[in-house]
Amino acid sequence: MSIGTGPRPELGHYNMKTSEFDFRVPDELIAHEPAIKRDQSRLMVLDRARQTIEHKHFFDLVDYLLPGDLLVVNDTKVIPANLVGRKADGSARVEVLLAKLIDPAKNIWECLVKPGKRLSVGSKVVFDGSDVVGTVLEKTASGEQIIQFQGDLDHYIHDHGEIPLPPYINSSLVPRPSSLIARYQTVYAQKEGASAAPTAGLHFTPELLAKAKAKGVGVAHVTLHTGLATFKPIYAENIEDHKMYSEHYDVSPETVEAVKKAKRIVAVGTTSVRTLETIASGLTTKTQRHEGDTKIYIYPGYDFQVVDAMVTNFHWPRTSLIMLVSAFAGKEFILRAYREAVEQKYRFFSFGDAMLIL
Repeated sequence: MSIGTGPRPELGHYNMKTSEFDFRVPDELIAHEPAIKRDQSRLMVLDRARQTIEHKHFFDLVDYLLPGDLLVVNDTKVIPANLVGRKADGSARVEVLLAKLIDPAKNIWECLVKPGKRLSVGSKVVFDGSDVVGTVLEKTASGEQIIQFQGDLDHYIHDHGEIPLPPYINSSLVPRPSSLIARYQTVYAQKEGASAAPTAGLHFTPELLAKAKAKGVGVAHVTLHTGLATFKPIYAENIEDHKMYSEHYDVSPETVEAVKKAKRIVAVGTTSVRTLETIASGLTTKTQRHEGDTKIYIYPGYDFQVVDAMVTNFHWPRTSLIMLVSAFAGKEFILRAYREAVEQKYRFFSFGDAMLIL
């Protein structure tokens, strides 16, 4: 593997407008449930060098992998982060989404609260049937609330919390069937901490991974706990003015060594891409483990340092995710691919179809 030396996007000014990444997805193409089997979803294959597009199924992915490749997957696990409480005076029902653990020692979380206007700094939320109480410490300018919890929050989460499926999933599916919830975790999910699934990985089955390994393809894990950065649309007029949320990542010494030795790095999902590109400079040193928070924002003009190919889903317009894949494959090529995906009736977003960019 060779490490590039190109500029980070934060250093450049590309004068692109967020409106250039806008497009329409017909409502009927939004996937409200997954394919019958994980690897039976469709796979659009983009070849950057030839500027070609092929239409396959996800189980064909192994045909495009080569001996010596390294699949890098994100093994984060979505926690049952959707909680329902009420104001301490009993006057209002409050929904709390645990988005990011800020201070483990003090049990302080960054949260999305609905309806947020019902709480002010100092307000308390109680959760019935438990000793858990949340106190609002801060309301951020971008609308999140910083809440400190007292009581056995971990026990309450796993007994009473719900997996936070994307908000656009058809509300008629509430309460969510357990089979649907299970499909919103990857088969290799291990480390709890995410408030959203790394959805490109949802297509993999144990059998498909075994088939890849039998071909001489390695599989390595990184962890990035997907949070608010996944949800947040870009409101800035100029793309470079957008500010990312931080997300916690952890890359083991074993993965670091595997990345250094691999012939080609195939990142599964934008979260794996962001993790690998965050630690890029450290891959040329003797540092063994990489852990911390990242706000890396990848948009057109970025010079990728580590990733050679990627597996990804079809993303919402005007988000950092569409910016990232446009940086990797080229804006015009990606927008052409998305137009073709609409014409070919691909299924979009978290439970939708996938794309392989070579």
